[in-house]
Amino acid sequence: MVRTGRPVAAVVLTDDERETLQRWARRAKSSQALAQRCRIVLGCATGKSNQEVASELGIWPQTVGKWRNRFVAGRLDGLVDDPRPGAPRKITDEQIEAVVVATLERTPKNATHWSRASMAKESGLSRSTVGRVWKAFELKPHLVDTFKLSNDPQFIEKVRDVVGLYLDPPEKAMVLCVDEKSQIQALDRSSPVLPMMPGMPERRTHDYLRNGTTTLFAALDVATGKVVGSIHRRHRSVEFKKFLTKLDKEVPTDLDVHLICDNYSTHKSPTIVKWLDAHPRFRMHFTPTYSSWLNQVERWFGLITDQKIRRGVHKSVAALEKDIRDWTAGWNEDPKPFAWTKTADEIFERLTSYLERIPGAGH
Repeated sequence: MVRTGRPVAAVVLTDDERETLQRWARRAKSSQALAQRCRIVLGCATGKSNQEVASELGIWPQTVGKWRNRFVAGRLDGLVDDPRPGAPRKITDEQIEAVVVATLERTPKNATHWSRASMAKESGLSRSTVGRVWKAFELKPHLVDTFKLSNDPQFIEKVRDVVGLYLDPPEKAMVLCVDEKSQIQALDRSSPVLPMMPGMPERRTHDYLRNGTTTLFAALDVATGKVVGSIHRRHRSVEFKKFLTKLDKEVPTDLDVHLICDNYSTHKSPTIVKWLDAHPRFRMHFTPTYSSWLNQVERWFGLITDQKIRRGVHKSVAALEKDIRDWTAGWNEDPKPFAWTKTADEIFERLTSYLERIPGAGH
């Protein structure tokens, strides 16, 4: 006896619909639910029953029947979820705009910056709503970054010179970023450090004992990332000259040496000028004033500070200096150069965008 049942709606696709369904079904950015609905419709379009399509896809026949009927009734639009029920939107676009404009263009009467509470009082919205608006527009009134504009009259020439060495170094030459990290303190805590435990961070006293200072001279090879370091208790021209002499011994004699350094008086003293005259393969390139960000060795100083010095405990200057030498030696076992990507013109363009936002900065 032939079994009869409720007739199913036939699914007939146009070429455009078939191509769209196939694309949605395999597109990586489609939701899994939409992709499955497309596969259901494509299976039904081959003439298969709901049970056959359900068996192939591992879903319930009722689900196949639902999306078969939805597609027949609404075609491609029928595969999209219906709007979910809920309360109507209460916050208007004008209210959101008012919060954004006030955050960017004004400050509260009795504070330097907005808080959620002060903006909520100002706008009449809840604190959580203000927080969501700020998050959506990536506004963070509680944060501030610092910057310093160079007043060097040769700013443009110096930037082009240094960036040119980074992006197009001369042949048969070594480019070294040179600077000194002075006044590194050997600090010991007033009580022993308590080690980290599950659920509890490392703990240390807020006060410390000063056990002296030292200075690290460093030269970063731009091409390889390798660092030549030298430690001295002071940072005068005498010590810098000793460091240059060390570089002269370590750099192969057939290479010119281009040194990128800042405008510190030690680097320009008569003692250093005389030494440079006697060693013509060494050429100095100075970064603009207030532009330490242009010297790549500053990034390396940041690494050694974060990973070894800042949280180190040293009972003597000698112990501090040993840690610095050991960390530098470990770095040189697997050195990593810093990739410089911005051209001088890109730097000037970015600086111009900053100046345009500062009243009177261009005068």
